[in-house]
Amino acid sequence: MNITRGKVATAQKVVLYGPEGIGKSSLAAKFPEPGFIDTEGSTGNMDVARFDKPTSWTFMLQQLEYVKQNRPFKTLVIDTVDWAERMAIEHICNINQKASIEDFGYGSGYIKLEEEMGRFLNLLQDIVDQGINLVLTAHAQIRKFEQPDEMGAYDRYELKLGKKTSARTSSLVKEWADMVLFINYKTYSVATDDKGRKHKAQGGTRTMFTTHHPAWDAKNRHGLPDELPLDYAHIAHIFENNVSQQQPVQQYQQSQSAMPVQQPTQVTETWSSQPTPEQQAQYQQPVQGTMQQPEPQQPQLNPAIPASLRDLMMQSNVAEHEIQAVVGQKGYYPQDTPMTNYDPGFIDGVLVGAWQQVYGMVLDLREQNLPF
Repeated sequence: MNITRGKVATAQKVVLYGPEGIGKSSLAAKFPEPGFIDTEGSTGNMDVARFDKPTSWTFMLQQLEYVKQNRPFKTLVIDTVDWAERMAIEHICNINQKASIEDFGYGSGYIKLEEEMGRFLNLLQDIVDQGINLVLTAHAQIRKFEQPDEMGAYDRYELKLGKKTSARTSSLVKEWADMVLFINYKTYSVATDDKGRKHKAQGGTRTMFTTHHPAWDAKNRHGLPDELPLDYAHIAHIFENNVSQQQPVQQYQQSQSAMPVQQPTQVTETWSSQPTPEQQAQYQQPVQGTMQQPEPQQPQLNPAIPASLRDLMMQSNVAEHEIQAVVGQKGYYPQDTPMTNYDPGFIDGVLVGAWQQVYGMVLDLREQNLPF
């Protein structure tokens, strides 16, 4: 049994939430070497490293797997997690052929959402274990809150996750995080008229609230003051000595097409053990200068294919005829049916929703066609 004592330097899990336009993304951009997964396209005017905007839940999970394997940043920012939750809901509805999360009945749809978000947070924890800080930004919403042991109710700010009280995604995210910071304008005074009635708020500055309050959720494990100005300098010391400061394994690749596609071990062994005559001739050619890995050729895809599927195909270098072959093999459509004629529900619910299985079948077809 290994027993340790004292503080352990680890990457941090941070949630930044507040009203729209308050400066959540700008604050996240101050973290050590950040890279963004921009789910709502709000960082276009910011000078930051970012992935292409994910067009599906499956695509975003593949981006997270890429970060986990390659460690291209010291901080990964998901901006915002409530928009990511929307993609999770759409994904669950598509694969179950439901028009809405409410169509499952008896709250079972929200149970599926909780399970999916739990797997999402587990993947984020794997990234944190690699020494990468995780920052989730989120919008705030005002909800009516009633204490179980007191009379009356009052309004409070909460994460904009889970529209129903039966949805526990907000609680999951708050429990997962090391630090939850609520960002809002602090009102200094409320002007009143001569009759003593409230008139309007005066003054105010952008403030980070770091501890729990009846009017908002917040927490930290670093002994921060209850209130801080909206300035990264006040929390920078938390991230100076953690393991995320280690050098990343690989430099960040700007192009989405640079994401490596994992090939089955069996295929690799087949190629390496019995190369074709063309490969042998290539190996025997004299090498001049520095050997460079040839760039993978991107398939030319019909722009009319829905973006959610087209992005996955481009990332994995899958051509249209390969998808048509898989679809024809399973009997969904004749193999010569153009992909633009596929039903949108079939594309979202089957091809995108079960992309890992579809891609696995594509690899199987490729393997069958390899020369032996």
